[in-house]
Amino acid sequence: MGDTQFRVVPVGIIKKKDDQSLIEIYAPFEKALLGLDGFSHIFVLYWFDQNDRPAQRNTLQIHPRHDRRNPLTGVFATHSPFRPNLIALSLCKIVRISHLSILVDEIDARNDSPVVDIKPYIPFDKLKGGQVAVPDWV
Repeated sequence: MGDTQFRVVPVGIIKKKDDQSLIEIYAPFEKALLGLDGFSHIFVLYWFDQNDRPAQRNTLQIHPRHDRRNPLTGVFATHSPFRPNLIALSLCKIVRISHLSILVDEIDARNDSPVVDIKPYIPFDKLKGGQVAVPDWV
């Protein structure tokens, strides 16, 4: 393993209350929101900080969906929260952007999860070259 380390700075935080999912952007990153209102969807990268346990970071294989009937699978081939680096990714529909807040339809994150980055979904992000293959358990 390499000894390279990275410094990741949160750009915001996820707030969940009742049925609302809000991404609150920190004031120093306000200018980064310019133009985002022209998109319908965003990729949100956030940190699984509430899931950070050494044993879970060392888990490299799991049974997907916690179902032992599913084959033992490497975590890179799953959406498991058990990962060497606790980076999560969700595709979210923007409901509304208001100053430093992005209201999204839903996000698979816990309240107060730190947001690492936001990227717009652009249709040419689609996989080129035809059909998409997924395992049977998906």
